[in-house]
Amino acid sequence: MVAYKTIMPAMLQFLAACVQAKTTILISGGTGSGKTTTLNALSRFIPEDERIVTIEDTAELQLQQRHIVKFETRPANLNKEGGINQRVLVRTALRMRPDRIVVGECRGAEALDMLQAMNTGVEGSMTTIHANTPKDAFSRLEAMILMAELQIPTRVIQQQLASAIKMVVQVTRLQDGSRKIINVSEVVGLEGDHIEVQDVFAFERIGVSEEGKVMGRFRCFNNKPKILERLRINGIKLPDGIFDEVMDVNL
Repeated sequence: MVAYKTIMPAMLQFLAACVQAKTTILISGGTGSGKTTTLNALSRFIPEDERIVTIEDTAELQLQQRHIVKFETRPANLNKEGGINQRVLVRTALRMRPDRIVVGECRGAEALDMLQAMNTGVEGSMTTIHANTPKDAFSRLEAMILMAELQIPTRVIQQQLASAIKMVVQVTRLQDGSRKIINVSEVVGLEGDHIEVQDVFAFERIGVSEEGKVMGRFRCFNNKPKILERLRINGIKLPDGIFDEVMDVNL
């Protein structure tokens, strides 16, 4: 991913530190943008001694750790019997004492159970979601939680989301076919009736070259994210100058 300039080294070092510090990460992007690939890449930084439960519709995750329990959904038969959805699997996973839960893609009412897991001790969990921006990702999650039909007030849902999810990684497939991590955003908190996110790293588009390649640069927008305190408590130190790096693409 670094070789193809999907991500710059400083961003990868920062995300690796977040994974090691058990930060809950939401990977957002459109169809074919590379969400699962990014999730597989970030999972390499999960410590070997942790127990991980993966939940998927179709087996796509390729985690390399030893202690992995893999769950896969099962469609119902012609009589609409025997189906096992992701919501049931998330509830089952919580009874298996996992250190982390990795959901291949959050797409329905299981978002509520996933959110409860993140808020009740299963830190460091990761999942992907279809959305075009980090703010849209939270709107979609809120809509999915409402699909559970439990009549939970919107304000309570937003508070739970802001408390559970710490980082959002936005992946995009650009018009030249290249894939870029265009935002690494930190969840700041709840502002009014929406969840406030703040970019730590971002990809700035400048234009398109004569060959049709997207031109731009990766740069840091915030050299003092709140997550640094969590990293310090966990004994993780980032290299000096990591927030000063800039990488040009097709310039």
